[in-house]
Amino acid sequence: MKDDLFLRGARVPMTKEVVRTQALDRLQLQHATHFIDIGAGTGSVSLEAAMRYPQLQVSAIERNPDALALMAENRELFACPNVEIISGYAPIELNVMADAVFIGGSGGQLMELIDWSLAHLQPGGRLVMTFILLENLTCALTHLEQCAVSDFDCLQLQVANLATLGSGHYFKPNNPTYLISCRKEGSND
Repeated sequence: MKDDLFLRGARVPMTKEVVRTQALDRLQLQHATHFIDIGAGTGSVSLEAAMRYPQLQVSAIERNPDALALMAENRELFACPNVEIISGYAPIELNVMADAVFIGGSGGQLMELIDWSLAHLQPGGRLVMTFILLENLTCALTHLEQCAVSDFDCLQLQVANLATLGSGHYFKPNNPTYLISCRKEGSND
């Protein structure tokens, strides 16, 4: 889905189209029944997942009141009743197991969120995370070395869009984004 289809706020983060596409591919949701999106922002990952896979139940966790309101508007815009919006600071009490978890925002709780995500994943479930800060990437890499995960992958995505400058054109770069994906080890290995 194109980024401009989503309602956006000036202070509400959104996982951009190129990164979102890579993340959704690595989440492998085609046979999933439940997906958790932590730090859902505008809801772009949750909503695109829900639209691609109508059988999927999505739990979108967000703490920012502006983001929660915007996500609710986007959910209505795209008619996605299979997206449950959960207001709260993750990690939160949630009595469900998921086939996939996406961490798009960590609020300074990254190690705790990784552990919480793995505890809420079915064996063989997918964990995907995105970061723009090198410190978060390093923290995740170090922490995952101690976790029971396999199929580990890490990418740096650098995207630039064509823009006009005077009578010419150039590629205006976006910030690099780091994407980690892995699978929880267990009986589905």
